[in-house]
Amino acid sequence: MMPFFMQVINSEIHITFDNKEGRDIYRHSTSHIMAHAVKELYPEAKLAIGPAIEDGFYYDFDYHRPFTPEDLVKIEEKMREIIRADRPFVRKELGSKEAIDYFKDKGEPYKVLLIEELNQEKVSVYEEGDFIDLCLGPHIPSTGKVKAFKLLSIAGAYWRGNEKNTMLQRIYGTSFLNEEDMESYLRKIEEIKRRDHRRLGRELDLFSINEETGAGLILWHPKGAMIRKTIEDFWREEHYKWGYNLVYTPHIARLDLWAKSGHLDFYKENMYSPMEIDNIDYELKPMNCPFHIMIYKSQIHSYRDLPLRYAELGTVYRYERSGVLHGLLRVRGFTQDDAHIYCSEAQLNDEIQRVIDFTIFILKTFGFHEYEIFLSTRPEEYVGTLEGWERATAALKSALEKKGLLYSDDIGAGVFYGPKIDIKVKDALGRAWQCSTIQVDFNLPERFKVAYRGEDGKEHQPIMLHRALMGSLERFFGILIEHYAGAFPLWLSPVQVRVLSITGSQADYAEKIKEELRLKGIRVDSDIRNEKIGLKIREGSIEKIPYLLILGEREMKGNTINVRKRGGENIGEITLPEFIERLKKEIEEKL
Repeated sequence: MMPFFMQVINSEIHITFDNKEGRDIYRHSTSHIMAHAVKELYPEAKLAIGPAIEDGFYYDFDYHRPFTPEDLVKIEEKMREIIRADRPFVRKELGSKEAIDYFKDKGEPYKVLLIEELNQEKVSVYEEGDFIDLCLGPHIPSTGKVKAFKLLSIAGAYWRGNEKNTMLQRIYGTSFLNEEDMESYLRKIEEIKRRDHRRLGRELDLFSINEETGAGLILWHPKGAMIRKTIEDFWREEHYKWGYNLVYTPHIARLDLWAKSGHLDFYKENMYSPMEIDNIDYELKPMNCPFHIMIYKSQIHSYRDLPLRYAELGTVYRYERSGVLHGLLRVRGFTQDDAHIYCSEAQLNDEIQRVIDFTIFILKTFGFHEYEIFLSTRPEEYVGTLEGWERATAALKSALEKKGLLYSDDIGAGVFYGPKIDIKVKDALGRAWQCSTIQVDFNLPERFKVAYRGEDGKEHQPIMLHRALMGSLERFFGILIEHYAGAFPLWLSPVQVRVLSITGSQADYAEKIKEELRLKGIRVDSDIRNEKIGLKIREGSIEKIPYLLILGEREMKGNTINVRKRGGENIGEITLPEFIERLKKEIEEKL
């Protein structure tokens, strides 16, 4: 794309739309144009904030009534007027008191709050025509540089993300250098909507969330539960192969356990209020790790036992604000595919590499072949020593480099007890999703006095690896739904085959074929209703069933089946044993 010019305080530089900085400047400038348009049309609306975000921008407004889709049309037209006027963005500096007085006079309380939060001697504002907004900048040179934009949606958002504050209205939009690129993006948005796991979950009868049950709590329906069972069975089988021991732990524990682990100090805002049992405070578990430590400590271990690997599909509970709950992707109760590995320092690098290999094997099996990898380092609040953190970070870095994997540093994004590797999978639309994590922990073994007897006969402290391959079953399932658009591969499909009779004469034959498939371990149902075959085929396609078997007089007399594959491909007339062999191969290879 051609570069466009940005005025950055006292110097002029080239910035292209192809880099993130350029896109952010362009879209942030568009958000200011939108704010100007809103103020022109609805002078009583109060301005909050309007940043650029991934693929677009938003601006938050406080207005006495909800904005409507019709309002968005009017706002877009006003924005076009402002863009056609091609007014320059002019940066000015004001003393904080002067700026506060100005925005108070304009009736903009959120701008006043922002200036007070900044607590600086001077602040910058940007002027465009008769519109002035508080902003750090920079902006594009003039409004006329915006060539293509679209307002997308309206949502609620609490001021500063705090549900105790005023609920504002957030208008989302996007902008591009040309209409062609914008139309391409809008088509992608439509595809994202088509793949939305909440819509598909309802249409395919996979799961539901019921307000009577509670927000953020998932009800797995039979079809969704069948997919979950398939995932869990595969997970358990592979963990046995990779040398893990499976464990199960309770859903609650004494509050003292979470104080000892450090979660009460560092994770309290994500934990629920304690419950009192026999005059002792208990807590719903937000993590599985302290339980696995207790299992380790129930016996005396020697260096010969290491590495020792405990794995659990452990359900945990974390408080998430109602505003961030999102289908399966952000919930309050979820099941982690959790594991903790206890090893010596000499074994650490090999174990990290082994976990990386296992992670990539699991992700590839589910159809994810592209990743973004991040090395997350020490946060501001942490436990343990700097020397321990450096050793842990170096071990993760060394393992990544030995595997030849490209990664980016994510400074300060580690958990309070250790650094970590985060692996984000890319789905069919190229979107990155956080799934897998590998964390090195010198700290919990120290806090819980975890030990093993070494070759020298003395006690030593093992290193603890925390790892999750899929993250949580709920989130991973949501990602899978969107990745496959609900058309799961055969091995995951809740119904793998549906048997259809053309007329009532083939009903008994259809039921016989269904029973034979069921006895061979195939997930199968039948449709022998007195309906047209076209309707039955269409319904099977809508339900995204991989194989439809169409049985008429010809098939019944020849003791054969007519196979139609999802997507409309006709395999044709074959025998049932041939078809079963084909299914078994496809399921075994997880195609």
